[in-house]
Parts: sequence; C-alpha cells; structure tokens
Amino acid sequence: MGTGEGESDAAGGVVVAVKRRRGCSCTKDDFFPEETFQSWESYMRSLRQTGPRLRDRLFSRSQEHAELHEVRERSGHEMKKNLNWWDLMWFGIGAVIGSGIFVLTGQEANSVVGPAVVLSYVVSGISAMLSVFCYTEFAVEIPVAGGSFSYLRVELGDFVAFVAAGNILLEYVIGGAAVARSWTSYFATLLNHQPNDFLIHATALASDYSHLDPIAVVVIAIVCLVAAVSTKGTSRFNYIASILHVVVILFVIVAGLTKAKSSNLDDFFHFGARGIFHASAVLFFAYVGFDAVSTMAEETKNPARDIPIGLVCSMSITTLAYCAMAITLCLMQPYGNIDPHAPFSVAFQNVGMNWAKYIVAFGALKGMTTVLLVSAVGQARYLTHMARTHMMPPWFAHVDPRTGTPINATVVMLVATAVIAFFTDLGILANLLSISTLFIFMLVALALLVRRYYVSGQTSSADRAKLVGFLLLILASSVATAVYWAATDKGWVAYVVTVPAWLLATAGLWWWVPQARQPRLWGVPLVPWLPSASIAINIFLLGSIDRKSFMRFGIWTVLLLLYYFFVGLHATYDTAKATEAASAGKTMEEGSAMDNDTHS
Repeated sequence: MGTGEGESDAAGGVVVAVKRRRGCSCTKDDFFPEETFQSWESYMRSLRQTGPRLRDRLFSRSQEHAELHEVRERSGHEMKKNLNWWDLMWFGIGAVIGSGIFVLTGQEANSVVGPAVVLSYVVSGISAMLSVFCYTEFAVEIPVAGGSFSYLRVELGDFVAFVAAGNILLEYVIGGAAVARSWTSYFATLLNHQPNDFLIHATALASDYSHLDPIAVVVIAIVCLVAAVSTKGTSRFNYIASILHVVVILFVIVAGLTKAKSSNLDDFFHFGARGIFHASAVLFFAYVGFDAVSTMAEETKNPARDIPIGLVCSMSITTLAYCAMAITLCLMQPYGNIDPHAPFSVAFQNVGMNWAKYIVAFGALKGMTTVLLVSAVGQARYLTHMARTHMMPPWFAHVDPRTGTPINATVVMLVATAVIAFFTDLGILANLLSISTLFIFMLVALALLVRRYYVSGQTSSADRAKLVGFLLLILASSVATAVYWAATDKGWVAYVVTVPAWLLATAGLWWWVPQARQPRLWGVPLVPWLPSASIAINIFLLGSIDRKSFMRFGIWTVLLLLYYFFVGLHATYDTAKATEAASAGKTMEEGSAMDNDTHS
C-alpha cells in the first residue's frame, strides 16, 4: 500500500497502513488504504456495520501520547522546529490584520452600527481574547499541527472533532477567499480605479456569484508557492511585511486624526445595542486567524514559553489597532458617507488627502498578503493532521522531506480557496465564516472545561454527573439568551432567567466539582469562569447572524455528515482497530522478550 502495510485483526480483518510513508505518489492506496475500500464487497460490508461502528467511534477519545507521537509519525517526516515567540507574534498579527479592518469596518459602520463600530470591535476582541487563552493552554499541552482538531479529538471524541474540523477547513477556505477578493478591491484603488473595476460580470450567474475575480486566483497561486517552500521563509517574509503593515496603520491613525471632526460622532448610538452586537458577529471575522498560530506548535522550539507570549501579544496589539482605526475612520467623515468597499482609501480622498489613499491601499495589500500566507500555512496543517488520523485521505498527510512542509495539503486547500474566491461575494463569505469560527471557538472552550474537570478512570461517577449537568445548563442558558436576543427586539424578561442560570451553572461547576487535572506548563486563569464566558459570548454572537448564513452552514454540516457516514467513519474505525492490533502485538513481543531474558 502507499502508506505502508499492516496486519489484519482477528475481529474484522482490518488492514491499514501502520508504517511511515516513504514517498509521495497518487495511487488509490495513497488515498484509501483501509480494508473497507479495498473492494466493493468490503465497502458494502462496512456500510452494513455503520451502526456498531458509529457507536464505537462516537465518544472514542484519542490519547495525548498518540497525538504527540504515533499520529505524527504517519506523515513520514518531521516538521522542522524553527519558530520562536517573535515568529509566532508576527504570525498572529499577520494572520489577523487584513481585510476585516480594511473592508468590513466600512461595510458595518455604513449601514449596521454607525460610529459605535468601535464598541463592536471591543466585544469581538473580548470574545477572541477568551478564545486565545483556551487555545494557548491546549497548544502548550498538546503541541501538534492539528490545532483545535487535535484538542477536540482528545477531549470530546472523534465525531465532534470531525464536525468541528470540517468547519475549520470551511473557515480557512472562506477566510482566504474573502481576503483575496478584498485584495483585488484595494489593488484597483491603488491603480486609481473603482474597487469593482477589475471584476468580470457574468450575467448568467446568480447575483451573489456573478462578479468573477481572476486577480484573486493569481494572488492565491503565488501564496501557495511561497507557503509550500518553507515555513521559516514564510515567517521571515511575514514579520517584515507585518512591520511595514503596522507602520501604515500608525500612519492611518495619525494622519486620519488630523482631519477628525468630533461632530461625526454625535449620532454615536444611532443603531442601538442591537446594531453593536450584529456588527460584532460579522466583525469577529476580523479576528479570525490567530488559531492558525496554534497549528504551528509542532514547529515551535519552546511551546510552553513561545505560544502564550506570541498569541497574547499579537491579540492585544490587534485589538488596540482595530479600535484606534475604527474610531479614526468615523471621526474623518459621517458614517453614512463611509465607502463599504475601500473605506480608508476613500475617506482620505474625501478629506482632500488623495495622495494618502495610495499608502493606505499599499498597506492594506501588505496586510492581506500576510493574512493569506499565514492562512495557507495554518489550513494545510489542519488538513495534514486530519489525514494522519485517516478522517481525510492519508495522501494529504505527506510532509516533503526537503522543505519540511505539507505540500499536498497546501496545494489542495488553496485550489479550493481560489475556486470560492473566483465566484463568491464578500458579504456571503464574511457571515458564513463568522458562524464556523464562533462554533469552533465555543467547542474549544467546552473542551477545556472537560479537560480540567474530567479524567477517565479518576473522576468519580458523581462528579462526572455533576459536570455534565452544569455544562448542559451553561450551554442551554447561553443558547436561550442568544435565541431570545435574535427573536425579540425590545424584550428583557427572559434575560432575568437565562443570565442568572448561566451564573449559577458556572458557580456550581466552580464550587461543587473538583478539578481533576492541572495544567503542566501554562494554564487558563479563573477556570471555569473564563471558558464559560467564552462559551456564552460565542453563542450570543451566533444569535446575531442572519438566517441565510445559518442555512448555508446547515447545508455544509449535512455534507460533512454524509462524508463521515460513508467514508470518514469507516476509515478511522479501520485505522483505530489496526493501531490497537499493532499495539497488542508489540506488547506481546515485549513480553516474550522479557520471558526469554528471564529463562536465559
């Protein structure tokens, strides 16, 4: 087989690769080496066993040791450990500051929230920082390329991890496509054109998919080439470009404030609290990207030191920059005059600083390029680790021995990104991206609570029952608050019930359930309060997203489940059983060797 040869287990005749990959080819066995896919008869036999297999894998949790060693070895070659906290901090800044601030700020300020857009960034920033804390503890304790996929697989099981991972991949593809389309808009501005001048209008297609963007495809292709060659080289380019980007941001703030008019903030709360939270849900897109840094833990020299410093510093700098830029934009002109496509460039043009729009456009292009680069690195590593577990074909897990990068995964993910970017409007992309991201961040916070309060074989049945009860109450009260917010414009009665319910559930978890595990190296402070707050805020922001986006999200989730039931479930089941058989065989061999030594 393409990934090696394995043994059959007695129960099910499972055959799957257990040896390291020796190279990269494109045979059938490189994609589907498991016994289920060796013939139609095997596949149909496996489909008839879907029920028992699903019960086996539904709550099956991976072991940390397996994620750190056995699963990593399936790539055939190690990723190179050449990143430090400086690299990670600039990766975080480069991953986050891009089209969100340069495009969505104008879109939301113009028609959704007005000058209070700065408060929307504060709300989104708080939610993102809470998620940063949760990600950091996991990344330090489980430093592998799988990021949140690995964390969820260890704490919540294979099934939840797969659903989340599918949405992670969707998040990266959509995020990259949105940034690439924004890149085209600012490139047009830099060349003295209108933002949409370089799009091709295909009248035969639906309106949301009819403005074709060939420039975005070219940009993604170049990014793909750079990301596939070297992670360290990408890092050097990223922090040089990010430093230039920060200089441009400082210029925007200082130069913009010289044209500030305080009267432009007079109607600050025109759209009220609902506008603030609606915009926060969309603007959360502007904070997406820091999770890509957690996927680089496997390539970090000292994860316990470098990851907390890199992630927290990058998110703090980003939040301050966003708030300063948002308030500057709203001080420069009335919110109704803000351009939704290239707000900062047009704002400088409107206040008589036409020359400044070129600096802004150049800075925006720099920022979006680094976002695309870091996204390309992160998404490839997610797919690589999924493929290591056989939830995706193991061909994607191949790490090139010369570059130390997952070239197959990088190319495939960026091809998908290019296709989406070519067709799809930015507004659709931003809303759908926010749903996937908020959903994943909520699950990571939930997984952290499970990690701290439950250890198999150590936590008593009574404590486990209390943990499940309090977690369900935290989730239920958060969902009820979000649903009531989405369904009612002016009501408040339900909040008198749902908010105290969340407080009592969190307090109950803190008071009555003992923590079963303490972090070895670095841990989230104020557990369970911070993770519980992260769950509540992420779910609340989900309640502010439009219905059509949820419909698209639902369709994507259904497609994921179809893939899982017909492919992923059987591939992971075969792999798990083969691994168990191999481990049992190894234990027997070691026992025989000890017996022989004793007799001799």
